[in-house]
Amino acid sequence: MPDEGAAAPQARPERLPVAAVVVNYLAGESLGRCVESLAAERLSEIVVVDNGSRDGSLSPLRRAERQGRALAPASVEVVDAGRNLGYGAAVNLGARSTTAPCILVCNPDLVLEPGAVAALQDRLAGEDDLAIVGPMLKDTDGKVYPSGRAFPGLGDAIGHGFVGLVWRGNPWTRRYRRLGADQHRARPADWVSGACFLVRRSAFESVGGFDEAYFMYVEDVDLCWRLRRAGWGVFYEPAAAVVHEQGRSTSRHPYRMIAAHHGSMWRFAVRSARRRQLPLLPLVAAGLLVRLALALAEHLLRRVQDLFSPTASVMHRARRELQS
Repeated sequence: MPDEGAAAPQARPERLPVAAVVVNYLAGESLGRCVESLAAERLSEIVVVDNGSRDGSLSPLRRAERQGRALAPASVEVVDAGRNLGYGAAVNLGARSTTAPCILVCNPDLVLEPGAVAALQDRLAGEDDLAIVGPMLKDTDGKVYPSGRAFPGLGDAIGHGFVGLVWRGNPWTRRYRRLGADQHRARPADWVSGACFLVRRSAFESVGGFDEAYFMYVEDVDLCWRLRRAGWGVFYEPAAAVVHEQGRSTSRHPYRMIAAHHGSMWRFAVRSARRRQLPLLPLVAAGLLVRLALALAEHLLRRVQDLFSPTASVMHRARRELQS
């Protein structure tokens, strides 16, 4: 017989007080899989912000709207940005279209494992000083992508930025990415990946959301940095897991994305530099320009190799995925 003095377990509400904001850009069929996984989490709101896609990825959602069907306990709202606003600006637009106290920020090319949002919300609800909780990110082969990282010091940044181009397993990269057992341990972090995280709306709005000056990349680092400066905490929760098919849309414009990445790194370097570090910014700028040239050359070399050796190309991509 059950213990009459024991407290009965609290039933979860029919819908979690969470609004998902998915930023779509040329995600193809991945978007439908993402929305289906969100639907299974029984969220209060699901908003898809489309950044000017022309690949038919919205067709299943539009079809459901026309037929009056809901793909989730809450209907899926599509917000047409009209053009590619960039990731952060699109998230801000979607967040303004929702009212739930927590916002789940999502790439369109990921699938949430069952119970992922509940695990994130439990962590956020249990610690009032937390602003953001990020899940474990896995690729389609089950390999863990490093999230829950530290802000790198100058030495780690140089080692990761330059040596990492040719030796992904170097000690600076391993320290910066918190590789190994840390990816399986719940812990505070300086920042978590913007591919997927749960954020407290009050905290998100208190710092103005994402800085829309970042078109792509580093906007997640910047947001976490500003939240931490405002007194909020950031946490990595591997009990929540998502499967991420990385780079589906960014791979269409690799050179533009490489340039955008380095531009975003420069913007964050300027913003986060302490007064005593300001004299070093010209060296940082020169270093980023050199790294940009090396990254573009490395990508171009791989493209040339792909043309002459398709088999080597497949093996090279697999090796890069294992190292990333």
